[in-house]
Amino acid sequence: MLTINKQGNNAALTIALVGRLDTITSPDLEKELQASLGGVKELTFDFEQLEYISSAGLRVLLSAQKIMNKQGSMTITHVNETVMEIFEVTGFSDILTIE
Repeated sequence: MLTINKQGNNAALTIALVGRLDTITSPDLEKELQASLGGVKELTFDFEQLEYISSAGLRVLLSAQKIMNKQGSMTITHVNETVMEIFEVTGFSDILTIE
C-alpha cells in the first residue's frame, strides 16, 4: 500500500510517500509524476514515512531524476535507515541528492 501526498505550487512540488514503493505501487507514482512534473523546477520527495523501496521504485526515482536534470532539481529528504541502506547498496546514494 502506498499513499502519495502532493503539495506545492507550479515551480516547486513536494511529494510525501507513505508505505511501500514496490512493484505493485510504483506504477501509481509513475502516473502521478507524469501528470505533475510539467513546469516543476524543484521536486522534493519526503520519505519520512516510506518503509521500503524495491527495484521498481528505484526505477521510477531514476526516471524522475532524468526529467528533473533537464528542468530543475530533485531532492530526497527524511530517508530512514532501511531505505538509505538500499540506496547505498544499489549506488543510488551517489546518483540522488539526499538530505
